[in-house]
Amino acid sequence: MSEQDEMTIDERRKYLHKMWGRYRDATKEEKRKMLDDMEHVTGMHRKSIIRVLNGRLSRKKRTRERGPTYGSNVLDLVRKVSKALDHPCADRLKPSLVFMAKHMIRHGQLKVEDDDVLRKPETISVSTLKRMLTNINKSQEKISRKRFPKRKRNSFKESFPMRRIPYDTPEPGHFEVDLILHCDENHTGDYIHTIQMTDVATGWCEIQAVFGRSYRVMKDGFTCILGNLPMPVIEIHPDNGSEFFNHHLLRFWQEKVPDLFISRSRPYHKKDNRFVEENNRSLVRAYIGHGRLDTLHQLMILREIYKDLTSYHNFFQPVMKTVQKVYVDDLHYRRVFDQARPPLDRLAETGVLADAHRVRLLTIRDKVDILALRERLETNITKLWRVKTPKITTPVNIFDNLRKEKENPSVTLSFEPTIPVR
Repeated sequence: MSEQDEMTIDERRKYLHKMWGRYRDATKEEKRKMLDDMEHVTGMHRKSIIRVLNGRLSRKKRTRERGPTYGSNVLDLVRKVSKALDHPCADRLKPSLVFMAKHMIRHGQLKVEDDDVLRKPETISVSTLKRMLTNINKSQEKISRKRFPKRKRNSFKESFPMRRIPYDTPEPGHFEVDLILHCDENHTGDYIHTIQMTDVATGWCEIQAVFGRSYRVMKDGFTCILGNLPMPVIEIHPDNGSEFFNHHLLRFWQEKVPDLFISRSRPYHKKDNRFVEENNRSLVRAYIGHGRLDTLHQLMILREIYKDLTSYHNFFQPVMKTVQKVYVDDLHYRRVFDQARPPLDRLAETGVLADAHRVRLLTIRDKVDILALRERLETNITKLWRVKTPKITTPVNIFDNLRKEKENPSVTLSFEPTIPVR
């Protein structure tokens, strides 16, 4: 019997259970022939089959648990890599486990006694990783959804089509766009906002903090984002906010990206912007929180945080992408995900990047000290919330928080390593 035709233990038990009734009522000669057949079908020893038929047909419970396959060294490796990647789930962590372990070893952030410790994570299963991460990952509280007041109707935006960017879009450059408010429950006055653009095909994300949402600051924020993007913009897909749909900002986009396609989501349908909305929670709210930010000092600190956070996400965070939807019935389906990979790896495989740009970005990532990057992130986040907001907020001059023309990056690639390197 070949290895492919060999029966599993459960299949053997099921087969013997069906044969047991006939074997019990058979004569001695018939039992002998039946044992020959069962021995040939199952591949088991004759005495073993007799013991099963005369004893318990169901599998006995294990009286003694097996010893651990992966020792404390492997568990410590998983714990440190998981912490460095901000505790992703087992499905996202497994593809990057060995890569991140070697990356941290090169930077002296992880020590292993022998090569066997690095070989074992290559064979570890997702189920085993889930058990390991049970006590490592921290449970996150569900964020309550707050409904904001309805905005006035903007007839200008009705000239742009409503649609949802397909999840299987293969070409990079189709961006979902959203604006995050840092006002807590107090919507009065001016406060800081976050502009976020997320590429559907690769998961590449760019975020930028601005003060207010007037045309000048939105233009300044988008100019900075365009300068940092390593790929051309083909489409932007914001919600129906008037900060995105106005004549001034449309003129800005026509000047910067003449062939740009602009679409929008349906009103009150957040799932039309599902990728950027998910990043709003996992990338911005998870690190910055929901408090009110309304001073110039906080804006400058937040911009430093976003420099590190975009690099941390795009270079290292493994992202899962839906590759197929299998319909169970007409209304329900289940998603099939591909292997989790950082956005930079996905972008490098598309062929959009020039060879020089691709090698440059990969070289920058190899030099990044990920633990130093996380430490600086945590330090700046703590520093951000220690800034005391005066009871009477002084109005912020809009020109004080705009970048100077010489500091404004152009639309061409101007990505520089502003992160801790070796």
